[in-house]
Amino acid sequence: MHSSRRVARKVEELKPSGIRRFFDLVIGRDDVISLGVGEPDFPVPWKIREEMIYSLEKGYTSYTSNSGLPELREGIAEYYRRFSLETSANRIIITTGASEAIDLAIRAIIDSGDRVILPEPCYVSYRPLVSLCGGEVISIPTNPEFKLTSEAIRKYADEKTKAIILNYPANPTGVSYRKKELEEIADSVIEHDLLVISDEIYAELTYDFKHVAIGSLNGMEDRVITINGFSKAFSMTGLRVGYIIAPEDILNGILKIHQYCMLCAPITSQIGAIEALKCLDEVEKARAEYLRRRNYVFKKLSEFLEIKKPEGTFYAFPNISLTNMGSEEFAEKLLFGKKVAVVPGNAFGECGEGYVRLAFAVKFEKLKEALDRMEEFVHGKG
Repeated sequence: MHSSRRVARKVEELKPSGIRRFFDLVIGRDDVISLGVGEPDFPVPWKIREEMIYSLEKGYTSYTSNSGLPELREGIAEYYRRFSLETSANRIIITTGASEAIDLAIRAIIDSGDRVILPEPCYVSYRPLVSLCGGEVISIPTNPEFKLTSEAIRKYADEKTKAIILNYPANPTGVSYRKKELEEIADSVIEHDLLVISDEIYAELTYDFKHVAIGSLNGMEDRVITINGFSKAFSMTGLRVGYIIAPEDILNGILKIHQYCMLCAPITSQIGAIEALKCLDEVEKARAEYLRRRNYVFKKLSEFLEIKKPEGTFYAFPNISLTNMGSEEFAEKLLFGKKVAVVPGNAFGECGEGYVRLAFAVKFEKLKEALDRMEEFVHGKG
């Protein structure tokens, strides 16, 4: 061997996911109520499962084109009109989950030395994926409001800044953006000639106003890479179907990477996704239940912690500073003392310290019990 180093330095330097660490602590423990991992508790609607079963019976087990099934891409183009974005099937690639889509988007546009604006706290994969490309993250702390502003972009962007990663509704905070707020961000993006990777995986789970795709705004069509998928709103997490909507030149670059590293998303799952787009009534039922839980979680947590009302997703991000514990200490003591699992806020960036993320993607009775235990813990009871 030419070197004693067997694992690449950039990989060795990656920090393990703070979410997975706490997930691993509760695997196989029936006595723990987990509010940790963001996975819907609803089953995949039967019509979707039935269509996938039928496709297997008919022997549909081949590769699809690298871009994905044409019927699915056409369906997504039509579907995204509900978020005000006019696009076409030839601007869409089907990916193996939204996670692959995020990876592809970053790899397709980021060269070594490019800077990427990242509003934090944010989903855990963005920063390491930028680092693996040799890019530099410009972290913008957004607490306590948790929103990116046009002023912040103007303050932090420079001649090396190439892109912004925007996630809304946001994991872990639940905040989202009204159209006017997006227009102000778009003005700054255009002013600094930036690209936007817009992760909209929770678009359907927006509660207080209509979700608007930032790519639909004037001047943004050629600047935005839109990421979405079927995991969250359609409860299809393990089926791994995501997609990218992007300008033609960027999409061609994304397709090159995708055809070498993944080829295509599973055909069975793609067939299920085609049927999913016909099941929006099931999505609305799930959204209504998440809204009920959101309202309860906000009301209950407000009684003993500070919290900003989530505008979307199925996450709450309460401030735990009044307990005089750090995020990891709070999460570990809550887990071992009250058997409730949450994720430390610092897993989502340094400015997430002093918060924890809890997912209300569990049945209502379990959710109530978990929050009762959490209140007892904060008050030092039991």
